[in-house]
Amino acid sequence: MTLSKRQIWILAIVLAALVIISLFAAPGGKQQQSGSTYGRSPDGYGAWYAFMESRGVTIQRWQKPLKLLFQPSELKTPKIETANPNQTAETQRRRDAQTSMAVIASPALLASPAASTVSSPITLLQVSSGEPLSVASMAWVERGNVLILLGAQSPVTKAPFESAIGSPTGAVQIYTSRRETDRDTRIKPLLNDSFGAVVWQQTMGQGRVVFASTPHLAANAYQDSPGNFEFLATLVTATKLPIWVDEYSHGYKDIEVIKQEDGNLVSYLAKTPLLLVLIQVTVMMLVLLWGQNRRFGPAIALTTPIVDNSEAYIQAMSAVLRKAESNQFVVDTICKAEQLAIQKALGLGAELLPLSTLLDVWTQQTGQSAAILEAALNSTNRPRRSSEAELSKLLEAMQTVRKQLAL
Repeated sequence: MTLSKRQIWILAIVLAALVIISLFAAPGGKQQQSGSTYGRSPDGYGAWYAFMESRGVTIQRWQKPLKLLFQPSELKTPKIETANPNQTAETQRRRDAQTSMAVIASPALLASPAASTVSSPITLLQVSSGEPLSVASMAWVERGNVLILLGAQSPVTKAPFESAIGSPTGAVQIYTSRRETDRDTRIKPLLNDSFGAVVWQQTMGQGRVVFASTPHLAANAYQDSPGNFEFLATLVTATKLPIWVDEYSHGYKDIEVIKQEDGNLVSYLAKTPLLLVLIQVTVMMLVLLWGQNRRFGPAIALTTPIVDNSEAYIQAMSAVLRKAESNQFVVDTICKAEQLAIQKALGLGAELLPLSTLLDVWTQQTGQSAAILEAALNSTNRPRRSSEAELSKLLEAMQTVRKQLAL
């Protein structure tokens, strides 16, 4: 199908719009899942998580909003009433049962481990893309927790992009030129070279934060570098605290969180990228308006086919003759038509002449043997029911005569 210039322009605009939308408005799902312990891509941490489980280390995934961890709601202690001597024992037991049910149904107590972390410190591993620490996270660290942040912001130095830095657990492969060069006494390098620290820690209150300038410290791509896996394992187990890995930041949520956040249509639509939908609808409307709501050009009215009675008669007659296996009528008709065409080519007029006369004139004008023309036109000696081979020979003879006369 040949496209017109107008259709080519419309197609080019649609393709350009799709490319622009894909580049600037497409969701960044792959980037969000980078660093997840569920990921099997080179930048995932699935292999390291399996490595820790094979060591028998208890490690869990945090799949709730971080505000439940960094800013846990205060536990509300149910009101406890003293026993009244005037109350019966049955009434007191009933009040005690109600108090127990209130404690069990308290939402703050059900937010495990957020509720337990109020008095029990933990170690939280986060793989980010350079987000700075929030006020809530720093306050949470100051309460005695440990935050290990892979992918912290640090300046680019003159260090080589690829380097192997020695550590107590073996050589650690690093593919980044970023180093922490701050000489603050509160910063303690844990993995460094002459250009600065790749991994360092900073004490905050009763807790501490461990930073790494690369988010790929122990990613799946480093499975052939055991020093990387061992080094990160040492970092998370150094304080002997319960270990949690942040998966909520990578898009993974617990079932109860999904029900709360995406439980109804209004919440789903509120999170839908409306800008992307608006751009798509606008582009489609512009294309439809420009094309005047026609998909393949102007509408073409259907025409009623004209019935050719002669052609219909010939087809019907040929079907009858074929069914009767009688082709002599067709052979005679074709031979007469060919003879008239040959007579006109030889200048003998349009009247059908005897075959002998035509053969003499043929021999005189062309110098060819009369047998050639006789084989193409003499149909009287042919059987009533010729075979397909005989009909093929007849057509070949006619083609030979036509070539001689340039018909």
